[in-house]
Amino acid sequence: MRGQVEIVGNLNVPNFASAELAFSYASNPADSWFTIQTFPQPVVDPTFAIWDTTTLTDGDYVLHLRVFFQDGSSQDIVVPDLKIRNDTLPPTAILPTATATESFDTITINPLPVSSQAGPTPEPEPVLLTYPSPTPMPANPASVTVPSIYSKFAQGVLIVFVLFIFFALILRLRKNI
Repeated sequence: MRGQVEIVGNLNVPNFASAELAFSYASNPADSWFTIQTFPQPVVDPTFAIWDTTTLTDGDYVLHLRVFFQDGSSQDIVVPDLKIRNDTLPPTAILPTATATESFDTITINPLPVSSQAGPTPEPEPVLLTYPSPTPMPANPASVTVPSIYSKFAQGVLIVFVLFIFFALILRLRKNI
């Protein structure tokens, strides 16, 4: 996924109090969640959020939707294994019964059950993404070679030696005065 990602689902459920949509790094989802959007009212539109991934580094992420109900209970829906690739070519998405859009990738979150009791989290439909093969990186113009390291080391030694002799002469002259 890349750029603007459309989050599609159903937040128009009975006894809705509020909801929060957040993301985390897949390598450490328990520690840091970053809020994308909060919802004080139920959302009737199927597209309930747009996630701008352009500020994120490429990597694997987890999406988390927590819906709070008026009775104090909540329900979590987690969408794991989201690959953000803003610096690479866009993937070719193969979605069952879905049409591609020009400016948005889409994440579908299964509708919440009508019951407000917390139960097992429904599994999202799998999405098969294919990415182009990696290409070799160009040569780094700022690379450091072993001869350049030896050359700079020799220059440093020479400068220290000249400064040592200069200060020795100054001290010698001060003793004679």
